[in-house]
Amino acid sequence: MMDRITVDAQPLSIEELLAAVDGAPVTIGNFARTQIAAGRAVVDAALASGISIYGLNTQVGHGKDTRVRHEELERQQQMLVATHGGAFGPPLAKDIVRAAMMVRINGMAKGGSGASSAAADTLVAMLNAGVHPVLPGTGSIGAADVGHMAGIAQVAIGAGTAEYDGEILPGGEALRRAGIPPLRLEGKDGLALISSNGVSIGHGAIVLSRAARAADAADQAAAISLEATGGNPSIVSAAVGRAKPYPGQIAAAAHLMELLQGSRLLDAGTAYSVQDALSFRVIPQVHGALREFLDAARRAVDVELNAAGDNPLADVESGTMVSNGNFHPMVMAVAFDALRVAIVHTGQLSERRMSHLWDAVMGAMQHGVPPLSMGPASMPGTQLRYAASACFTALKLLAAPATLDSTVLDLGIEDHATGAVVSVRKTDEALGLLSDILAIEVLLAVDLLDSSSPVRVGQGAVHAVGLAHEAAAGAESAAHVHRNLRRKFPSTPVSG
Repeated sequence: MMDRITVDAQPLSIEELLAAVDGAPVTIGNFARTQIAAGRAVVDAALASGISIYGLNTQVGHGKDTRVRHEELERQQQMLVATHGGAFGPPLAKDIVRAAMMVRINGMAKGGSGASSAAADTLVAMLNAGVHPVLPGTGSIGAADVGHMAGIAQVAIGAGTAEYDGEILPGGEALRRAGIPPLRLEGKDGLALISSNGVSIGHGAIVLSRAARAADAADQAAAISLEATGGNPSIVSAAVGRAKPYPGQIAAAAHLMELLQGSRLLDAGTAYSVQDALSFRVIPQVHGALREFLDAARRAVDVELNAAGDNPLADVESGTMVSNGNFHPMVMAVAFDALRVAIVHTGQLSERRMSHLWDAVMGAMQHGVPPLSMGPASMPGTQLRYAASACFTALKLLAAPATLDSTVLDLGIEDHATGAVVSVRKTDEALGLLSDILAIEVLLAVDLLDSSSPVRVGQGAVHAVGLAHEAAAGAESAAHVHRNLRRKFPSTPVSG
């Protein structure tokens, strides 16, 4: 059984979030319960004072200055949950839903939401029992994922739709089967449940994990291409990193050097070109940029995950309710836009290296078709070269920013948004395409190595060649080889 994740005084790490997504049990610690109670006390005191508080005793959006009668306060919270689930389209994956729930639990534990302990406990119970709200994928503009989070809140109160034990059920029935009583909304519970960037932050954490594996895979593909073409290894010299000390560039070069250990390319006296084409020569710089922006996105997700992004904010320190814009995850949204551009550049470098690999394969075949080229699954990288080009075209189209296309909503009150959900989703799509391209580069490099005289390659190439040959064993087509390789390279499952 996985270790229990306790939401308490210390910041929740991205790794802990991902562990909860994978099924680790979650509990709320004593300090967090104190913070939740303190935040709720701020809400109660503010309501008792009679001052206008957005979304509690006033309407929301353009109705911000219209008061809600005291006897309608509970109904107001129910109305917010019932009427803000405006999303549609294919449902989000279960791991994203679980991540969104965990993000909101951690946000409530900061006290700034002003939610009740019962609201947090209900989400914890749902997460631990495997009650997963069914959330349509399209619905957030990146100014709190209200349409998605309302779907979670609806299940929490016994409405909506949920998946439980492999079955799609009405939310109330899913709770009943899991032994969880429906939540009764009080105080600020409804607004607290829906006013969160749970989907964009949670999905962002998942994407970061995939991106880290893709960054390593990019180095692996580049290393075997260097081996197959007899490239100049001077690009990974420590002197290069000292001359321009970006941490990401230094890390990429160090990884490439590790992958090349044992290769003839590192032997003294090995003959190679004075310098290679730029798609080989600037590998550490481009892959380093991917690592730099991956780190920037990680910092942004970490801040958002452990922030109080609620409006109004229950400020425990001052004991007041503060209208604010912390629900706007601008830094995170821009960080994923930038990360996606770095992903595209990494894919572009891979695609350009394939042109050199292709030329070398064609040159080798002038001396006769190699024995391994017999059959529909043979020389899969060479067969898939044109598909890689098509794949890069699709990848390049994802480079456009998602953060600049917001529209004006709600009588001009909501006239800016971050597009965070779209930015994260497009980055996830870009990682899939990059991984497809990198896998083809590996296969094409292996085609070249298999077509050439035996050479001594480094440990990274040995591993990649083994994966490629394993993927080709018993395969019926080049597409089948690619699918087999993608199951292990990068180490993420193939969808579909």
